[in-house]
Amino acid sequence: MARRKLPAIEVDYQVFAVGSEEEFGAVREVRPSEIVVYIEDSGDTTVPLSAVTDVVEEKVIVDITKLDRKIRDAIERAHRDEDYP
Repeated sequence: MARRKLPAIEVDYQVFAVGSEEEFGAVREVRPSEIVVYIEDSGDTTVPLSAVTDVVEEKVIVDITKLDRKIRDAIERAHRDEDYP
């Protein structure tokens, strides 16, 4: 099966999970087969391009089910402190 070509990804694009309205990170670096995403409270993390489902309006959409458990846990923790006064 041919892999479809994604629109260009640039540094500082916001990164979202499929179906989420809140970003979990920002692109820090673009590499040939992955992007480096800063995830709040976890730091820079590599995300394979195979997990990116779309790029639209400077937003990178990621299917987090294609990521390993460590990255999914980091995404879940990304905004945990914002709920507390």
